[in-house]
Amino acid sequence: MTDNLQSPARWGAVFALTLCVSTLIASEFMPVSLLTPIANDLHLSEGLAGQAIAVSGLFAVITSLLIARASAGIDRRHLLLGLVVAMLLSGVMVAFAPNAMVFMAGRALVGVVIGGFWSMSTATVMRLVPASDVPRALALLNGGNALATTIAAPLGSFLGQFIGWRWAFFMVVPLAALTFAWQWLTLPSMPSDRHAAAPHTLALLKRADVRRGMAAVALLFAGQFAVFTYFRPYLEQQIHVGVSTLSTILLGMGVAGLAGNALIGRLVARNLNVALIAPPLVLALIATLLVVGNPSVWAAAALLACWGLVGTSAPVAWWTWMARTMPSDAEAGGGLMVAVIQLAITAGAGLGGLLLDGVGYAAAYLGGALLLLGSALPGCRAGQALSLRQ
Repeated sequence: MTDNLQSPARWGAVFALTLCVSTLIASEFMPVSLLTPIANDLHLSEGLAGQAIAVSGLFAVITSLLIARASAGIDRRHLLLGLVVAMLLSGVMVAFAPNAMVFMAGRALVGVVIGGFWSMSTATVMRLVPASDVPRALALLNGGNALATTIAAPLGSFLGQFIGWRWAFFMVVPLAALTFAWQWLTLPSMPSDRHAAAPHTLALLKRADVRRGMAAVALLFAGQFAVFTYFRPYLEQQIHVGVSTLSTILLGMGVAGLAGNALIGRLVARNLNVALIAPPLVLALIATLLVVGNPSVWAAAALLACWGLVGTSAPVAWWTWMARTMPSDAEAGGGLMVAVIQLAITAGAGLGGLLLDGVGYAAAYLGGALLLLGSALPGCRAGQALSLRQ
């Protein structure tokens, strides 16, 4: 990209994109903390209500694979603004959904925004700031992601008990409106060449090391979301916590996640292989202990804090692996990673819901643990392949 400008307005655009990330991630994961009231109000089982995350993940996958070709020739400023409008519309649809069909349609629309935004995020940042500032700008986006991941579940739970789940979701709407206004004022024109060849994202899977790495990523995220999606009903029905205690536990998990993000960089720098293999093994152990160990409230809180510490930071190792494995194809590799992660979230949340409704918490959590264990082997081989090439 050669159209960088050195004006401060470009950093204003980066901050606007960071607000967009925070709002988008909060919207994506808010159902986790509001699953029970959503299910009760829309007359759904908790497993079916959990498909709200699966639906958004599915549409994110489809969008991430198609948007580059479908949007050729469209100014990226207009496309990003259009995605924010779609996010706002999704918030309105979900908040005022009269039935499950409209609710799921709203979740599908936010999935389109997720897939579209994340597929373009790195390339957009490269057009907003000089090359030397790209890492700092990407760190801002990742900071918005981590912050939203930390506060979305406890904030949703807290607001839900006072204003209801619908108004908790509606909070996305004014944030999306603010994001639109900020991006309108700060995003420059970013023309796209209609005749440029779209990145051949799926062609990367011809490489054996990429296939192994993506298999490990898929199993990691599927296992996480087979368990993580159903934390609220687990805590309420198995541990018997009230809403205030629930919010405190989820907040503790989020704060531990921020701590994990601060610590993972050192482990990645020292031994990337350990950073790839250890997280799924630790998460599998936690998932097993939650249903086999019959934990007390505080033991469950400690286990979920450990989950946040390890689970939130685990993707950092895989993004580092991707950058080192595909340095000349980082944009295509990033698109492939987005598609794999979102597909895995869809599959994991869907499988967890089916096991929860059909068998119970033990089946859902142990199923997630098996997926996490399965991530370790291809992760080990992908890390070894990278070590041999360096």
